[in-house]
Amino acid sequence: MAHTVLTLQHYKQQARKIVAVTAWDYLLAQILDRAGVDLILVGDSLGMVALGYETTLPVTLEEMIHHAKAVRRAVKDAFLVCDLPFLSYQVNPEAALANAGQILKATGVQAVKLEGGYPQLVLTVQRLVQAGIPVMGHLGLLPQAVHRLGGYRQQGKTPATAAEMLEQALALQEAGIFALLLEHIPATLARTITEKLTIPTIGIGAGHDCDGQIVVTADVLGLSEKWPPFVQPYANLRAQVSAAITAYAQAVRGNAPASPPHPL
Repeated sequence: MAHTVLTLQHYKQQARKIVAVTAWDYLLAQILDRAGVDLILVGDSLGMVALGYETTLPVTLEEMIHHAKAVRRAVKDAFLVCDLPFLSYQVNPEAALANAGQILKATGVQAVKLEGGYPQLVLTVQRLVQAGIPVMGHLGLLPQAVHRLGGYRQQGKTPATAAEMLEQALALQEAGIFALLLEHIPATLARTITEKLTIPTIGIGAGHDCDGQIVVTADVLGLSEKWPPFVQPYANLRAQVSAAITAYAQAVRGNAPASPPHPL
């Protein structure tokens, strides 16, 4: 069954955890969708995973559209969300509307995600929602604000910053977001926000009390070069792929068949 915003809302009401992952190409997205995940995010983390950037900041709208189109061709059942990249929505609400609308029209994804909860951004969320664009929020560690935050540090650790984050979460909900991603915040704060909101929360590095969890798929598959920050890999595909290619190369150089005959 194809997932919608109502499906995710029902999952929260039923206390059924939401399974969310990231994807950046057709092949991976097809595997993830067939595995039965609930939500797939074409995240701007693809800038580092697929494009080799140091941060998410260089990712362009055109690059997000390119990857989201490929993922959309593969996904049949999961709810599909695409990140709005840096400076595609922060300038003003009308620019955000134009860029979000372009993503939905060009790719066929069902929603967009943006980072932050300051007052001007809340107005932007309202503008998008009023235009019929489903919006997912994102609070806590904001990768697009990594330089302002002084690195990938846990957020909401003091009473003042925790109270501010809860206030922003409530304001975003009031503005119309359908779900809220909480990244790298104390588990107690994530639990409080989850209990206060009527919309689903999806955590990453935010404890186990959110309504769902999301991971960067390259991390959970063990494809990343470095040990991932928020999840223990469930496989070591980096080593397996390397071993397979090494064996193939040895076979070719030894003039052996590159692969066994395909069964008829």
